[in-house]
Amino acid sequence: MMLQRVGLMLSLVCISAVVGTADEKPTLDLEKSKISFVGSKPDGKHDGGFKKFTADVVLNVEEPSEGSLKIEIDTTSLWSDDDKLTNHLKNPDFFDVRKHPKITFEATKIEHDPAEDSVKLVGKLTMLGKAVEVTIPALPRLTEEMLVLAANFDIDRTKWGMDYGKGKINDEVAIRALLVFKR
Repeated sequence: MMLQRVGLMLSLVCISAVVGTADEKPTLDLEKSKISFVGSKPDGKHDGGFKKFTADVVLNVEEPSEGSLKIEIDTTSLWSDDDKLTNHLKNPDFFDVRKHPKITFEATKIEHDPAEDSVKLVGKLTMLGKAVEVTIPALPRLTEEMLVLAANFDIDRTKWGMDYGKGKINDEVAIRALLVFKR
């Protein structure tokens, strides 16, 4: 009887260990990750992005919808292909980095489409003090060593009150994110 109890307890411990490790917390590889954007106007475009950001992910391979993702961007690390433009983007006409030093995205739902091998990250994108729900399509790639999330999508900057240059600068901004996590 005692051996049966010990065997049962060992089985429960092993099952708990397997269930408990279903969630992984890979770490962001900053050297391989990037967040960039392309702002455009009728007569051209400008490339830019952010040099500093963090991303925390909880990966559940068996049930991707049980995972999570939170990204925090340091707006003071903003760069563009033109120094004068970079300074303008940092002022109150655009990102107002003194008043709003962070942009955050927190997924509230992860929808996995195994047929397309894609995910939709639904969540709140908070910029300039305003949270707006967005849906970000992403392509995940999972290996034993890493998780890669690639997302190319557009946002309407005016939803966050970024109205400067309306009619001269396109409202839609192309966002490109490549997040590489070490497992």
